[in-house]
Amino acid sequence: MKTIAGEVVAQLAQRSVRVVFGIPGVHTLELYRGLAAAGIRHVTARHEQGAGFMADGYARATGEPGVALVITGPGLTNTLTAMAQARADSVPMIVVSGVNARPSLGRGLGFLHELPDQRGVARLVALRSERIETAADVVPMVAAAFEASTAARPGPSHIEVPLDVAAAPFKPGDALSPQAPAPLPDYRHGVGLAAGQLRTAARVVILAGGGVRHASQSVTALAERLDAPVVQTINARGLLHQHPLGVGASPSLEAVRALIADADVVLALGTELGPTDYDMYATGTMAPMANLIRVDICAAQLERHPASLTIQAPAAAITDHLLSALHSSTNDGSGADRAARARAAALDEIGPEMRSMTALLECLRDTLPGAYIVGDSAQPVYAGNLYYDHDRAGGWFNAATGFGALGYAIPAAIGVALGKPGERVVCLTGDGGAQFTIGELMVARDENLPIIFLIWNNHGYREIETSMQAVDIEPVGCDPTPPDFEAVAASCGLPFERCAPDAEALAAALRAARERDGASIIEIRAA
Repeated sequence: MKTIAGEVVAQLAQRSVRVVFGIPGVHTLELYRGLAAAGIRHVTARHEQGAGFMADGYARATGEPGVALVITGPGLTNTLTAMAQARADSVPMIVVSGVNARPSLGRGLGFLHELPDQRGVARLVALRSERIETAADVVPMVAAAFEASTAARPGPSHIEVPLDVAAAPFKPGDALSPQAPAPLPDYRHGVGLAAGQLRTAARVVILAGGGVRHASQSVTALAERLDAPVVQTINARGLLHQHPLGVGASPSLEAVRALIADADVVLALGTELGPTDYDMYATGTMAPMANLIRVDICAAQLERHPASLTIQAPAAAITDHLLSALHSSTNDGSGADRAARARAAALDEIGPEMRSMTALLECLRDTLPGAYIVGDSAQPVYAGNLYYDHDRAGGWFNAATGFGALGYAIPAAIGVALGKPGERVVCLTGDGGAQFTIGELMVARDENLPIIFLIWNNHGYREIETSMQAVDIEPVGCDPTPPDFEAVAASCGLPFERCAPDAEALAAALRAARERDGASIIEIRAA
């Protein structure tokens, strides 16, 4: 007999879900009954926050929703941080949880894992939260959750299955068809207006965000046709690797702001224009953007910044339509000169300490070409977010911006490795951030994943300490003692190497790790 919970899992399989991340519990037994029948692989995290971050990494690498399966109450609340990170970075995620029996909900009777309002908690973060109460709810509610997470601006959705519903029978006749998703507005007129402005512009600058991170070819072709430098936000790095028009530097830097301010038309593709990209120094200002054309799939996002023209549509698709509308090239070579000047000035602006860290990142990239680099809030990651040109579109991302959750990198790298089997994955975390989710290293061991865990050990929260000192605060709480990472590696059964923070030593350690099977740990002693 198929149960309602079993049909929920079957619906996941019908939507090509191949892997779920979670921790089983007594409130999700019926969901787990359906996993084997559906042929879905289950990866057991060591904490539900880790399961959520794994789902996030999986989604970023594959473009498909990552799925976490968690228990009632603490299982869901432990996952909220990962859901919030996914919400901030527009990452599609589906969280399926249990919930207590319907007659007990909201009554405060003291049942196991009880929350006053579990859906209310989830709704604070999720784009949509559904409770399946009857067999007829299953198909439309699962469809609605996927639509919310993927059809417009991506993000997390939540589905909960009450204990008294999970084991109830599900018959084929119980299924109801989902509602068709609402169509997006017709954007053809907007494309024509945008093309008209772009044809007559002399100094176009393109701002590329995470919404086009998988559209490298079309963005590059559009940039070449417009002779336009392309400023890439953190989630768009790698779009134009070593291209003369590529600007892999933060739009918070004065050099890049000057480039944007000099433009006579600014074309913003799939970027929220958020301060963690455009004002990370918290000046309260952004570069002036003349004749701003914004393209974004989210109508609410388009309302948040004034623009001369807005187009609600998938940004990646609009690049192709603009290419068709712009029949001739306006490339006279000046765009490459503007981009080169901005790159040189930005590199000078970040200073010698940050330049030394970007040199390490370039060593990492060149030693392991095409690798995914998944970062935490660590000093080399901050440096790369300021200035770094990755060699794989969508292959550089981290949690140092947006929601800014520490502990992201280790589990997210695991999600990437499971979503992209056979690809090289590097986790770049600090000694502080690693301690948030250090238990997830055992997942990499269990699953025999080819991940190199790079731990930047500066013995504390140095970025926070520096920030305190910059405003004349005596540093407090910034020096937690790190564990012995060699002993940690040994306890996890993982190969370990320690190296100095210089390119030659790092390259040697990376080459050695590359030859090994499975995961390994490299500790970079920075202090």
